[in-house]
Amino acid sequence: MDIVIRQARPEEYESVGEITAQAYLGDGLLDFGESDEYLGELRDVAKRAEAADVLVAVMGAEAGAGAGAGERVVGGVTFVPSGGPMADIARDGEAEIRMLAVAKAARGRGVGEALVRACVARARATDGCVRVVLSTQRTMHSAHRIYGRLGFTRAPDRDWNPIPDLDDIMLLTYELTL
Repeated sequence: MDIVIRQARPEEYESVGEITAQAYLGDGLLDFGESDEYLGELRDVAKRAEAADVLVAVMGAEAGAGAGAGERVVGGVTFVPSGGPMADIARDGEAEIRMLAVAKAARGRGVGEALVRACVARARATDGCVRVVLSTQRTMHSAHRIYGRLGFTRAPDRDWNPIPDLDDIMLLTYELTL
């Protein structure tokens, strides 16, 4: 089946949010599980879509043809083209990739890589953008492999802790110079 990457539609926000939440929960990426404050951020796709581009991966016989065509959302990502409230680490001239998630049943089919490629293509089309950056957890090994295949390199001088009160949470930074 083909994978189509496109802008998320408002009627898909709930589905994308749940895929993202379940991916983070299922992979043990939230230190406080179901009570983790970040879970609400992961589910709030409408808020993300107000400040950034939320892309979805859809699969189905006629993916992208519209509702009722048998397509289903199997992943999502937030692309932050040039700063703003959704940017965690992007500097001037940088785009940022956030909240990459693929439904468990769709993993291993190239969905995550297709989403990252779409973000890189958008960054290349963004005036003044010279680099794409992203943060990832140490345990996100599948994502690290995608980033490496696509030419991202580690930027350890930009690693950071989103919750300074907790010493064991250090996000790794990757970057791709365009």
